[in-house]
Amino acid sequence: MSKKKILLLSDDLRMSSGIGTMSKEFVLGTIKKYDWAQIGGAIKHPEEGKVVNMDESVQKETGVEDAKLTIYPVNGYGNSDILRSVMIQEKPDAIMHYTDPRFWGWLYEMEHEIRQEVPIFYYNIWDDWPAPQYNEDFYECSDLIMNISKQTVAIVKDVAKKKPRTDWDCTYLPHGVDNQFYPISVFDDEYKHVESMKKQLTDDNIEFVMFYNNRNIRRKNPGDLILAFKTFCDTLPKEDADKCCLLLHTQPKDDNGTDLPEVVKAICPDYKVYFSTKKLETNQLNWLYNIADVTINIASNEGFGLGTAESLIAGTPIIVNVTGGLQDHCGFAIDGKYLTENDYKKVKSLHDWRKWEHNEDLTHGEWVKPVWPRSRALQGSIPTPYIFDDRADWIDVADAIEEWYDTTPDERTKAGDMGKEYAYLDEVGFTAENMCNRFMKDMDKAFKVWKPRKRYGITKIGV
Repeated sequence: MSKKKILLLSDDLRMSSGIGTMSKEFVLGTIKKYDWAQIGGAIKHPEEGKVVNMDESVQKETGVEDAKLTIYPVNGYGNSDILRSVMIQEKPDAIMHYTDPRFWGWLYEMEHEIRQEVPIFYYNIWDDWPAPQYNEDFYECSDLIMNISKQTVAIVKDVAKKKPRTDWDCTYLPHGVDNQFYPISVFDDEYKHVESMKKQLTDDNIEFVMFYNNRNIRRKNPGDLILAFKTFCDTLPKEDADKCCLLLHTQPKDDNGTDLPEVVKAICPDYKVYFSTKKLETNQLNWLYNIADVTINIASNEGFGLGTAESLIAGTPIIVNVTGGLQDHCGFAIDGKYLTENDYKKVKSLHDWRKWEHNEDLTHGEWVKPVWPRSRALQGSIPTPYIFDDRADWIDVADAIEEWYDTTPDERTKAGDMGKEYAYLDEVGFTAENMCNRFMKDMDKAFKVWKPRKRYGITKIGV
């Protein structure tokens, strides 16, 4: 029996963007089950117009002897003419697209044409409430929506009124982290690399490391984090503060963010802030998580938060803002049961500190110090008219840092181990293996249940 073939529309999976990285992860992780083709996007793609056969390299990398993958590089995300041409060439059994729906306007305009022949799958994320009613047409055009966060499942079901979603066509499918992330103890031979990297990036006397692994963009709030670090250090004697550092794995200057060295110079000149700027291999990034005592993400909008998921798999505790997909990292539970995607239909989001921060029924994992946003502003633009922007107070972040600082290294190690155990739970699924198994389960079900659209439809117009 021949494999089903899926045509993926996303960032070129050979690229280092988050979307490209995750595309590679689930393509290679499911290639034993499906053949793949990709219209691989990039800004000013250097291979635009080429056809890149990846069969041999993928077969070597995965050990799957009949693995098939062809990439069609394009500038941006392509267009309808390119899609029609690739569909004639590849004859896919389904199309899957991944990232913000506004990038795929041309795809939705031809959805009736496509869905007469093959289903459209959508790997989806939406950062926050209010439910984006302006996305309803996008959701309606997707036969299967696989959602990266529990909150996103609830959002999609709230929006999808013309075509109510069911359990098979609106699923929870979080990002999964590569098994190259893991704790490294002082007794492991590899620990010498951790020590060497720490010496290269910090001072010899550093004993407590806070780690930031995100882009330098506004919604990630790196300036607030620097201010929180300064506020925390102000509470310590100078000799103790000198043993603490903030390590940022990011570009120090970015037009979509700010000039972080200038922020440090003006806001935090007396304390130690270091930058890691080189592109790293996965094993080297794992060394950074093992250097860290705590990984921090206080983004005001965050669909998933790959960095803190990687941190949990690597056994390093976290501090996160209670927003979007970061909620899934916290192990929030009511009456001892982890919240599910169905629970989020009722609670919608835990970002309301007045309701949830001191709620005795709500608990969280010992591996995390959640910080509730003190300010929620309704932001928007022409294509996305409204969405909450959840801002944490830097003083609350400083308090969370201090809480981790006041624990012993052994206590932080124990908390990190508990976080790793949580991330490996089947119902949590932050591993690449779990993610890929969920992809195969959801898409297999969709292939069995999906029915082609009729060539013509009847619409009632008027009163």
